[in-house]
Amino acid sequence: MTSTDRALETYLQWLAVEKGRSRATLEAYRRDLTRLIEWSHARGDRATSLSEVDLEAYCNDLRRQGLAESSVSRSIASLRGWFGFMTAEGLIDVDPSARLRSGRRGRSLPKPLSEEDVSTLLDSVPRETPADLRDRALLELLYGTGARVSEVVGISLADLDFDEELILVTGKGSKQRLVPMGSVLHAALRDYLGPGGRSSFPQPRREQHLFLNARGGPLSRQGVDLIIDKRALDAGVDRAKVSAHVFRHSCATHMLAHGADIRVVQELLGHASISTTQVYTAVAVTSLKREYKNAHPRAND
Repeated sequence: MTSTDRALETYLQWLAVEKGRSRATLEAYRRDLTRLIEWSHARGDRATSLSEVDLEAYCNDLRRQGLAESSVSRSIASLRGWFGFMTAEGLIDVDPSARLRSGRRGRSLPKPLSEEDVSTLLDSVPRETPADLRDRALLELLYGTGARVSEVVGISLADLDFDEELILVTGKGSKQRLVPMGSVLHAALRDYLGPGGRSSFPQPRREQHLFLNARGGPLSRQGVDLIIDKRALDAGVDRAKVSAHVFRHSCATHMLAHGADIRVVQELLGHASISTTQVYTAVAVTSLKREYKNAHPRAND
């Protein structure tokens, strides 16, 4: 193992132990920094000896390779973290990334489904099999609460309060919030938890997670993706436009379009900052303008 490789492994271990970064985050850092190391080796350099000019050249190479500016910005954040760590630890004398800045990125607006597409998709799920009842409840919950897919697969039976029509959702940083259970979602969950639904999955009493897979274990995020893909195909909705996160976008955008207070939407989605929620107001206005142009008789004279 080279000194550069050791420096990388030391940094990743520090991120895991001291900062508590997730496995997915660590893998993203590893990919970004390994790419930098390979680039420097191809030039006959060591990554730990690169200068500010070298790093700027590297970032420009990423852009020439066709990487989106968001990907370049993430790579810059990764290498700034690594070089900052090495400087603090005395592994290098000067941080060459200190003045490195990412290019300006255009604001990426969420692309929600139309209300018509959401209705088509949800209403197309039959009520014939246990999987049908599970999938209907799952999709109604994703759209009805705007919860993240990681939050949805973590919901347990004890988190449901049918009397108060509330669901306890555990979000990022183990922060918990209560979200309302609308009447349609309430009915879908009751059907799933009734005869011929969840109880028909293998060993349903052993597992406390709300949503089960065909083997009776907790449904995974990948399992949710497969369900959404299948149900979109069955409904004739473009599968490329649908994902668990799109349901979250759609919930927020449609609520704001119908007059919901932005702070209510912030609380529903579990956003720490209202600035995160404000992006949906722009989506709602964009949708409003599009519908206005399509529908108003004097909008395009």
